[in-house]
Amino acid sequence: MNNQFIQSIIIDWNRIESGSYLRNIEAIKDLDRLTFDSPVTFFVGENGSGKSTLLEAIAAAYGFNPEGGTRNYCFSTYDSHSNLYEAIRIVKGYRRVKWGYFLRAESFYNVATMEEEYSDSQHPSAKLHEKSHGESFLDTAQRHLRPDGLYFLDEPEAALSLNRQLTLLIKIHECAKKGAQFIIATHSPILLGLPEAEILTFDDGLIHPCEYEETDSYQVTEMFVHYRKQLLKRLLEDDT
Repeated sequence: MNNQFIQSIIIDWNRIESGSYLRNIEAIKDLDRLTFDSPVTFFVGENGSGKSTLLEAIAAAYGFNPEGGTRNYCFSTYDSHSNLYEAIRIVKGYRRVKWGYFLRAESFYNVATMEEEYSDSQHPSAKLHEKSHGESFLDTAQRHLRPDGLYFLDEPEAALSLNRQLTLLIKIHECAKKGAQFIIATHSPILLGLPEAEILTFDDGLIHPCEYEETDSYQVTEMFVHYRKQLLKRLLEDDT
């Protein structure tokens, strides 16, 4: 046993309806168990590959609100999450989680609204709606990411500039060195470059580890940077 808060997850597919769309997601339809060995685990894959679906389900199974926030957040703006979380059993480590947060770009506006409603004199609001989307998103990460915490991040790069992604990478690295665990779904070649993180790809119909240089995020970015003119010429000429 390592010292991660979540050692592994087990999925009981008998609790999922036979006609559920979850059974048609190639990467997860045959998944019975997934183990977490690293303080930082990245989920990568094409849109629709199931990485955010699984991330959301693990977070919900652990007790986080599906739309995001801490485990104290209890609201529902739009019930869009799957029932996969009901079939997940989490195998926990020996350490107790001291803090946690589910940060997702898709529903961050709703979380920012609830943050104001939940505030009081003892817990003043950060006034997230008075800041730009990127500023409020990074501010939330910097305030809530702490040592010995458990964190789920769903495509955090969507709200951040490249420089701010580097800032977030540093924060994740610092917290992971001090006992935090992260499970992150991302397309960012910057975040994926975090040293010693485990990268699990959802492509090719099976969740499996891959190297940084094997990810589409890296390969497409490298190709665009080094062969931008040739690539755009071919793509745009083909388009016409």
